[in-house]
Amino acid sequence: MLERIKQMVIKEFIQIFRDKRMKAIVFITPIMQLMLFGYAVTTDVNNITTAVYDLDKSSESREVIRRLVASGYFNIAFTPESPEEIMALLDRGKVLCAIQINRGFSKDLKRRVPTAVQILVDGTDSNSAIVAMDYATRIVMKYSGELSADVSVNSSAVRVETRAWYNPDLRSRNYNVPGVIAVVIMLTCLLLTSMAVVREREIGTMEQLMVTPLRPAELMLGKTIPFAIIGFVDVILVTLVAVFWFDIPVRGSLEVMPLATAIYLLSVLGMGLFISTISRTQQQALMATFLFYVPAVLLSGFMFPIENMPKVIQYGTYINPLRYFLVIIRGIFLKGNGFAVLWPQMASLFVLGVSVLTISTLRFKKRIG
Repeated sequence: MLERIKQMVIKEFIQIFRDKRMKAIVFITPIMQLMLFGYAVTTDVNNITTAVYDLDKSSESREVIRRLVASGYFNIAFTPESPEEIMALLDRGKVLCAIQINRGFSKDLKRRVPTAVQILVDGTDSNSAIVAMDYATRIVMKYSGELSADVSVNSSAVRVETRAWYNPDLRSRNYNVPGVIAVVIMLTCLLLTSMAVVREREIGTMEQLMVTPLRPAELMLGKTIPFAIIGFVDVILVTLVAVFWFDIPVRGSLEVMPLATAIYLLSVLGMGLFISTISRTQQQALMATFLFYVPAVLLSGFMFPIENMPKVIQYGTYINPLRYFLVIIRGIFLKGNGFAVLWPQMASLFVLGVSVLTISTLRFKKRIG
């Protein structure tokens, strides 16, 4: 069995690299996409998921919170009770912004003593962090200006302190480039896998393979293993360019990357295999690939925040493997997250991958049987 699979894998590699255009798709296209997204892509956000840590619990602090909610920009989803809870919420990506109103806020205002409202943002997405800080700062300063009408309050007493976690320089490139790795893997593996079986059928070699001692499972493995290897090679290639060309920081341990990539490839290769079973020509396979790929990117959080989408669409993103892998790879690069933090995304990705691959395998066996 292993010998038959080995020979099938060798055949696939020969067939892939015999075509010069295929070499460009495998190695040049990922670099081109990395350059494009690294230099050109930016996004805007609203409906910012926020945590408010109110230590003062006065009418003035409640008014600040009320104005944040009334602005329509902030969604107060959590009210932590300690700095540790704030750190956990930011670390796990549950909030983009955390606002801390210190104890004595109201008294300091009335005594004209300088006080502070601290704004913590998740700087992983630098563009969103800048927007969140700007909105919160304006709201607080506007409230301070209105208090100046009260002679008992000095409008200059309020001082806003901001801090960006994980991406201190707020470089959008740090956010976009790691995501390109996930996008490149999906596009490359989908294209190669979806057209692999169809190409055999078009050139008339599928019938020859079916009369060989190869079992359906062996044929499937022989078709997918080369593309899995290519996927890992592309990960290494794009990661090296991201780190050494774009100077993207790596806060966490890259030891989690191989495992996460392998789990991600389960669903990507499974989807490519499924497309190959429903397509009769390479043109159909190419069209079906992009019909899946474009919505997957748009609904992954890569360019547009999922929180801004309608609820029905948000529920649909849970079956998108790219959604989970983006959280994993950005967490490794920018937040320094490890398996202890990323295991929910990895578990969801594993369940999704196994399900897609199982369905695709059954249909593949039925199609060639």
